[in-house]
Amino acid sequence: MLALLTILSAFAPVAAPASAADLPEPTGKVVLEISGEIANTNRDGVAVFDSAMLDALGRHVVTTSTVWTERGPHQFEGVLMRDVLKAVGATKATTVKAKALNDYQVEIPVADFQRYDVILASSLDGKMLTARDKGPLWIVYPRDDHGELADERMDQRWVWQLNRLELR
Repeated sequence: MLALLTILSAFAPVAAPASAADLPEPTGKVVLEISGEIANTNRDGVAVFDSAMLDALGRHVVTTSTVWTERGPHQFEGVLMRDVLKAVGATKATTVKAKALNDYQVEIPVADFQRYDVILASSLDGKMLTARDKGPLWIVYPRDDHGELADERMDQRWVWQLNRLELR
């Protein structure tokens, strides 16, 4: 019997150890899905994040005006985009296709996230963003800190109701 178990165990599938680069599973509602050129995943080849997972990457504040809000500047708080890209191991990607709940999508060069403190804002002036007010996530550039960002072409990259990123 022992010989039979030894032979059968040789053919049994062995679970591969989890990589140190694997992301934890979200415990709350998923607010962001990232696919494409990423090394670190947690669900069927994609990386999904709940709000707590994003917050764990470190909160950052950007105070800036926008063309979509009244009387600025406003205080936006969220996680730096470059920290999100680092968390998913996006070392090869050069472009991010950002997609919103309303199917708006735009391509953004990854270089923007290295050059500027672009955040995935989850709050505006201390209030959590909801789908009714451009949430749950809004890509926000530090517009007032860099004159070149006060441009209509750059404004197109401010994706609100963001829920997916595809790295290419």
